[in-house]
Amino acid sequence: MSRAGFFETIVGLAVIAVAAAFMAYAYGASGKAMGRDQYRVDAVFGKVDGVTVGSDVRIAGVKVGSVAGNSLDPRTYEANVELAINDGVMIPEDSIAKVVSDGILGGAHIAIEPGAAEEMLREGDKITITQGSVDLLGLAVQAFTSQASGNKAGNEPETDPLGDF
Repeated sequence: MSRAGFFETIVGLAVIAVAAAFMAYAYGASGKAMGRDQYRVDAVFGKVDGVTVGSDVRIAGVKVGSVAGNSLDPRTYEANVELAINDGVMIPEDSIAKVVSDGILGGAHIAIEPGAAEEMLREGDKITITQGSVDLLGLAVQAFTSQASGNKAGNEPETDPLGDF
């Protein structure tokens, strides 16, 4: 084998190794591969805009797990979200799960506010108190349109008949 052929073989093997390492990382980060050091908890939300498989699950801003799956309940039209929580993190059963935006243009994550119960969630349990995502753009449009319609109608604020006291 010539020197150029040997060099090309080595470079080809290196490219394949890097690609395999990237694929393994992507599969692990996607939340599809749940390790033995995690347990699953479910939560039902009315709206989960921005939350995808692999999104963070955080307590006090610290990542304690990730979203392992989500699906639509065809009877209630609510989002079922499966959370993979790290084994060392115990969550009280009266905790609250919220969908929190990462920013104006970013995605979202699940924030858990721990409750005060002594009983902890176990594998397969469900977080019953949840708050779905808030449509910030819709709220802003609603606020601007309601202000504009109030001003166009010519409604002036009521004056105090007693004057300024």
